[in-house]
Amino acid sequence: MSRFQKSVGGKDGAQEHPVRSLGRKQKVLIWIERILLVSGLALVGFYGAARMESWLTSRAALKHFAADKALAQPGTEFDLDNLSSNLEDSSSEQLELPSVDFSLWGEQRVKAYRKNIDQHRATPMAVLRIPKISLEVPLFDGTDDLTLNHAVGRIAGTSRPGEPGNIGIAGHRDGFFRGLKDVRVGDVIEMKTLKGTDTYIVDQIQIVSPRQVEVLRPTSFPSLTLVTCYPFYFLGGAPQRYIVTASLSPGKNGESESADLGTPATANN
Repeated sequence: MSRFQKSVGGKDGAQEHPVRSLGRKQKVLIWIERILLVSGLALVGFYGAARMESWLTSRAALKHFAADKALAQPGTEFDLDNLSSNLEDSSSEQLELPSVDFSLWGEQRVKAYRKNIDQHRATPMAVLRIPKISLEVPLFDGTDDLTLNHAVGRIAGTSRPGEPGNIGIAGHRDGFFRGLKDVRVGDVIEMKTLKGTDTYIVDQIQIVSPRQVEVLRPTSFPSLTLVTCYPFYFLGGAPQRYIVTASLSPGKNGESESADLGTPATANN
């Protein structure tokens, strides 16, 4: 009888072990769910804060641009006491940009954008617009890290906006220029300066080696050359360059704008 009881007890013990094991697994799964939930909420908060800061940064840069443009208008007079309010109204009516869309950006690029958010408050040289991909971004002089983390930059040695020749513009493939992958020949690119808006039409897209700097050579006609790294989703240092070239559209050189900047232009294909 005692042997039988031991045998039965042994079976009962064997049956209890899987139950205890299952309970531990359930507890682990519950903790994993909690950790994932907290992480998800943190990412949502991070994304929301990044969008808000990007909007404030764009507004600050464009406010400088609007101020310079307003002061550059011939015959314009301002009441010094109301100058700031006039500039605020001008920027909101003519130069307001939508918040930066981070949906295509790399995580590290978003962090870099936020890191020095308050350090880039200078007036942009121009505003670059590509209606096809809903891109509106300030253009600054230079291609240092601070500039390209918050805008696109004019490449040294190329023409400046408003000057004849080839304007070279660089941007990060995991930032503002990721949308270039969806640009096609015939699409419109606009360059707004204090003198007006120039409209360019994309006439060539190519992939080149970083050594093929001839894509930035001077031209005898007004043109834009947009440069970013390629492939767009390559991990590490990208081995190639993605080049979008556009030529000034005839009859649209330096048109002044009376319409809202937010109204997209359309290509006449």
